[in-house]
Amino acid sequence: MNGRHRERHRERQCERISDQGEGERDRQSAEQGEEAGPEGRAGGRDQQGFLAAVHRLAWADTGELRCEVTGHPDGHVCLALPAEGVSLAAVREALSGRYGHPRNLAMDGYADPTLTRRTGLPLLTPFGERLVEMRAWTHAGRWIGCGTLRSDDGIRPVVLVAEGQEPTVDVPEGSSWVDGVVAVTGQGVSGMRSIDWAETETRLGTALPSDYKQLVELFGHGAFDEYLELHVPGAGFRSSDLVRNAEWLREWAAGSRSGLWDPYELYPAPGGLLQWGSTEQADQFFWLTEGSDPDRWPVLVTEDVPDSWVRFDGTTAEFIYRMLTDRRHPFSTARYFDRHWFASYEREE
Repeated sequence: MNGRHRERHRERQCERISDQGEGERDRQSAEQGEEAGPEGRAGGRDQQGFLAAVHRLAWADTGELRCEVTGHPDGHVCLALPAEGVSLAAVREALSGRYGHPRNLAMDGYADPTLTRRTGLPLLTPFGERLVEMRAWTHAGRWIGCGTLRSDDGIRPVVLVAEGQEPTVDVPEGSSWVDGVVAVTGQGVSGMRSIDWAETETRLGTALPSDYKQLVELFGHGAFDEYLELHVPGAGFRSSDLVRNAEWLREWAAGSRSGLWDPYELYPAPGGLLQWGSTEQADQFFWLTEGSDPDRWPVLVTEDVPDSWVRFDGTTAEFIYRMLTDRRHPFSTARYFDRHWFASYEREE
């Protein structure tokens, strides 16, 4: 695939991501909502209209966020649930279906004291000690929150959208590429995942790149800019599970003569391809397992067309960082988004 066609291919994918938030906006008149007095803006008369308002505000290009609730600072907008027919549980489920696994910022009146602007604090600031619980999603540099507050009338629901951290594109001197990915996406580092890497590497029959393992422990299963899905050990679906997918591809290739990966072979062939990522547009991201040091494996990417291989001589984390920040990167999302995020696909415990 030549550069011009590759560019259009990426553009269509990023337009799809953006349209998921803006398509409803064009069809609904509820993006600004109706007046709801001290409760903030109403999001429409039903759940569809309410969610359309949330989706619209989640995009940074919709302008500054100014809340209409008396005493609330700028930098967020509170939305009132429609009076009838929409429950907080239904809204939370819909938001999880759209934006991935939420973060738990507060529960039973106790807020995480380590929260910062990067990890969700703007969602808590307007409410102080009245806050009971808050779940949070990050999207394109903004926060979406869904929770409950204490009021004179008892416990009431609240949904809001708040500004996140300003975009960061420069890695501080001495930082790693993983640090850069964390900084660009605003990902908090408090929820490190425990992965049995010894078992994983034993099943695969090879050690894995150290920065990939750091990314999995920090981010888990999900997608950068809702585009590049990170395959991880133990993912819910076989196609997203690093180990099960490698085993399945190997078995499938053994009984097929499709030539999908020509001129390369799949791992465990010497120097074979081992997949670590994918997109909905059928892009596939591999390591070329040449040499004994996984930290020196190059990245190879192929699109859903013959002979479309692109080689990147760098680590996994550097590839992702440059994809998010470098407009010249062949798989860049920086040409379409000024702010970047990670959508978690992990299920809430």
